[in-house]
Amino acid sequence: MADAGRQNLLAEPRRMKILEWLQEEGSARVRDLSVAFAVSEATIRQDLERLDAEGFVTREHGGAHLKSVPQQVQSMSLHHLVNMDSKRKIGRAAAALVGPGETIILDAGSTTTEIANNLVSHQNLNVITNAINIALLLGALPSMTIHMSGGQFKAPTLSLSGEKAGEFFQGVFAEKLFLATAGVSFDAGLTFPAMADLYVKRAMIKAASKVYLVADSTKIGRTSFSSLGPLDVLTGFITDDGISDEDRREFERRGIEIIVAI
Repeated sequence: MADAGRQNLLAEPRRMKILEWLQEEGSARVRDLSVAFAVSEATIRQDLERLDAEGFVTREHGGAHLKSVPQQVQSMSLHHLVNMDSKRKIGRAAAALVGPGETIILDAGSTTTEIANNLVSHQNLNVITNAINIALLLGALPSMTIHMSGGQFKAPTLSLSGEKAGEFFQGVFAEKLFLATAGVSFDAGLTFPAMADLYVKRAMIKAASKVYLVADSTKIGRTSFSSLGPLDVLTGFITDDGISDEDRREFERRGIEIIVAI
């Protein structure tokens, strides 16, 4: 994404959130965006035309799709590959919390993929995930038992989402969930670009004894389109050393353990 194009988008909060939606879902219909953002379909068409002109999406009849989707799926690559040094550190710190023989849930995303990369030497793990790339990575190992949810395929995150994915977690018990997010805010709580994610993430949280949020510090203070709810569902937050002392104290005041990955 060109810096100039992103700077132009930052001046248009709705267009930025529409782009975040498309980066999460891969595609969107005009009518759905119109309802979600409470503006006319004509306004949404103008937004999509602008995003198309900036080179981010491809307009199609009734909606738009992310330009990079076909290549991403073919190469099994994720879209959100920024701040990777921090995400690798977070992945190592999170994997160190996993004991032999545990049942864990790994949410989809680039940070949780780094956790999976650091679990390959672990023994006798039961891993439940909605991420196809994580299932392929760990499923080849004889020491791992992998379970996958069903649901709607989301190309940019190589994941399965929606109500069907959420139903899979009914009756499941896991020692730990490693949860991804688009934004974490003391006021708005945990937020995500698209509402379809909420079904599966709520179900994952309900199925886990401990919930660890894994996100680099740039996500602190950010908000996205849809809210999962307040931060009190979290056991801990694994992040990088960019977290401020003030934010760290506020998380800890709320009973959330802060683990700084180094």
